Amino acid sequence: MHVQEWLDTVPAAAVYAVVGLVIGLESLGIPLPGEIILVSAALLSSQHAGIDPLILGACASAGAVIGDSIGYAIGRKGGRPLLAWLGRKFPGHFSEGHVATAERSFQKWGMWAVFFGRFVALLRIFAGPLAGVLRMPYWKFLTANVLGGILWAGGTTAVIYYVGIVAESWLKRFSWLGLVAAVLVGLVSMLVLKRRARSALPGRAAAEPETVPATD
Repeated sequence: MHVQEWLDTVPAAAVYAVVGLVIGLESLGIPLPGEIILVSAALLSSQHAGIDPLILGACASAGAVIGDSIGYAIGRKGGRPLLAWLGRKFPGHFSEGHVATAERSFQKWGMWAVFFGRFVALLRIFAGPLAGVLRMPYWKFLTANVLGGILWAGGTTAVIYYVGIVAESWLKRFSWLGLVAAVLVGLVSMLVLKRRARSALPGRAAAEPETVPATD
């Protein structure tokens, strides 16, 4: 079956639901490949007339914001015992070393760690629960969460969508080979965005240092 014919069989509602759910669960604190799912779906939208990239970006943004907010509430209620439990369940992601690294980022950069952490895999998983555990004021968390979630989800969708449009001729000519090439180009684009996010974070921190209070 030709790639385009296969893409046309994918229901748009299923794509929106999967993207929102996976990104929401990842933002909540469950290690899932949210970024890969979003990149794949954005590429899919460029080749599938029934998948609206605006709706896709909105679903991804909603999943990111809602998931982070739930993670914040869970972290605030569960406290440090929750981090210890997560460390036992997901030692590759919530080890003591990873938790310590993420905690130093929050203590040094405050709400900017939530904002720019959306572009970094480790902080993206930690942001919600750890902000709750450290009792970051919710209005600061929500502000950074909403802005970071929309910029990450919307920006990723837009970049990969236009990459897919450019690669459309490849897809028609080389079928699966073209699809793989387009995915690789999309992933490279995301690596560039993530590198910029990492370099921007220290700059923001130097300009506006902030410490997360230990209590309300």
